[in-house]
Amino acid sequence: MSTLTLVVLIISIALLFDFINGFHDAANSIATVVATRVLSPLQAVAWAAFFNFVAAFTFGTAVADTVGKGFVDLRIVTPYVILAGVIGAIIWDLITWWLGLPTSSSHALIGGYAGATMARAAFLYGFGGSFRGLILGKWPNTLAFIVLSPMIGLILAYTLMILVYWLFQKSTPAKMDQYFRKLQLVSAAAFSFAHGSNDAQKTMGIIAAVLYSAGYLATVHVPVWVIFSAHAAIGMGTLSGGWRIVRTMGGRITKLKPRGGFCAETAAALSILFPTFLGLPVSTTHAIAGSIAGVGAFHRVKAVRWGLATNIVWAWVLTIPTAALIACCAYLVIRYLVPGA
Repeated sequence: MSTLTLVVLIISIALLFDFINGFHDAANSIATVVATRVLSPLQAVAWAAFFNFVAAFTFGTAVADTVGKGFVDLRIVTPYVILAGVIGAIIWDLITWWLGLPTSSSHALIGGYAGATMARAAFLYGFGGSFRGLILGKWPNTLAFIVLSPMIGLILAYTLMILVYWLFQKSTPAKMDQYFRKLQLVSAAAFSFAHGSNDAQKTMGIIAAVLYSAGYLATVHVPVWVIFSAHAAIGMGTLSGGWRIVRTMGGRITKLKPRGGFCAETAAALSILFPTFLGLPVSTTHAIAGSIAGVGAFHRVKAVRWGLATNIVWAWVLTIPTAALIACCAYLVIRYLVPGA
């Protein structure tokens, strides 16, 4: 297989990952607005897809730069390594989608990328040198936000609920919902925008790394055509929907009303845009799940189904190592088929 053919194949698979990311994380963008019946499922996915794509025109590529060169040693990376990493992320995403678990596509991609790189480092330096494939880079901050992102979302959502009830203390619940059914259109758009601004950049970083490792780029940077391709793929994926996870996010963690949906989406959007500004890949899934839990906890702690939340947290913990293991196995298969890959 020629280098050009391999690069085209990997870019195609990376964009497929973006598409899968879109329908896997579509639930994050639309679960609350569907659960509160502000929009129908079809209207909601179209709304989310539009604002996912609009994000392409706003934020830079700092997150893409982090994903491309902030986690692994690029001297070890080859196009085959990236291929194995993306395969690992896609397989884990499909497994969790089938189980209806809202896990992080972002961390699956990072885990897959790291696992495949470590596998090649083991071939180069021996099993004990597998960790030489990783660099400290952005790992500490990224791992910290696995915990911080849902906590920020939870605290912001809880605080917003207090503020909403204080401002509308003289209004009846029916009157409040009348206002917030309209405001939730804004908050859903904000969350979808935040989702596109962070998640699409991860695939951009992977594609930039492929082009660099194959010698088509002198430095790791994101060409304009990559930006539009990634956002288009994630937008189309969102448009296809992800109904299994919508059910979990929209109704099984806690019951939502328009005012709660507004607070959850707004809190999640803010907790995503902040790390995006810092150039950190963050999980939109973690942010919205924490925000929904914060809304539920405002009413009463028992309103949150903490047993389900615990299962989701375990899935979060397992995402990076499991995606890394799958990617490592994928690289071993590729190495067997293509010696020296």
